[in-house]
Amino acid sequence: MARSTVAEAARALVESGAETGLQIAVMRRGELVADVAAGVADPATGRPVTSGTLFFAASTAKGIASTVVHVLAERGAVDYDLRLAEVWPEFAAHGKDRVTLRHVLCLTAGVPGLPSDTTAADLCDWDHMCAVLAAAEPWWEAGTRFGYHAQTFGFLLGETLRRATGHTISALLREHVTGPLGVGDDIHFGVPAGLLPRVARQVAPAGARPVPPEPGTPLARAIPAGITPSASFANRADVLTADNPAQGTMTALGAARLYTALLGYAGPALVSRRRLAAMAAITFSGPDEVMGFPSSWAFGYSPARPGLPDRPGSAFGMVGSNGSAAYADIDSGVAVAIMRNRFTTGDFTAAMKIGQLAASDL
Repeated sequence: MARSTVAEAARALVESGAETGLQIAVMRRGELVADVAAGVADPATGRPVTSGTLFFAASTAKGIASTVVHVLAERGAVDYDLRLAEVWPEFAAHGKDRVTLRHVLCLTAGVPGLPSDTTAADLCDWDHMCAVLAAAEPWWEAGTRFGYHAQTFGFLLGETLRRATGHTISALLREHVTGPLGVGDDIHFGVPAGLLPRVARQVAPAGARPVPPEPGTPLARAIPAGITPSASFANRADVLTADNPAQGTMTALGAARLYTALLGYAGPALVSRRRLAAMAAITFSGPDEVMGFPSSWAFGYSPARPGLPDRPGSAFGMVGSNGSAAYADIDSGVAVAIMRNRFTTGDFTAAMKIGQLAASDL
């Protein structure tokens, strides 16, 4: 697969109007195969997308947050079976004392819900959100069911790590992962205020309106109407700068380099081969109590590769609701990341196209 092939695909997507701005990075066994930028980061100013443009990537950041946990586990700083209540006593309320880091990573913690009146401003208030989760009643006993923890995932992981290590998850990310890899300014849960000018502006198609989940459904209880993903939500400065590891902002090249390092290529080794295999291993296949459809999940990651068949036990990563994606494949040694700023929820056209191009060379 030549860089020109990816560049042509990106240019065609932008010229067709399907995309506003795109950023694509593909690495294979440590070699940078493609680093492509196309379109505009801000239609109002005409600012072009460059390799250094930061993109709101929604839940693509969950794979980054899981990586922080695995790297800390590799160093002996945390244990997967650490009960959250051991370091966060308030969390034990309503029988949640058995929830472990493993349950959180595997989406079986049973705490996916948020109050119906939760707002974007609430999500930016770390202490408030942690108090809400500490007082929450679980939907199921930890480990007995599976369900997507859309927003609670980040607070559960982040607060547990903060209490166990004394450092925020963003500080841990930079110290143990992105700093050593030289991508400290390219991957963030909360964007430093000084880097906000590098962030692409998310753009909703004309006439498009965010559609909240149907009231009363499990999904609506996990993603209340006030925090429905949308371009306006993603463009809020308080959302972008909030240290919320359920979502984040990054460059495609930074994400691809991180996943390449997890594979054991380019840069300091982040995890052992044995741990890497465990990270990609499927931990659950079956009904998702929140999303309402069958799902599979690895150890803190999705096994999905947009546009390609799942490769259980080899592929791992995460996609975002706005169509971003970052993942790696152990067998092929390929890491792929796609960022976009045309906010059409669940539209993975670009990710599917680039994923297929990357796979065609294997």
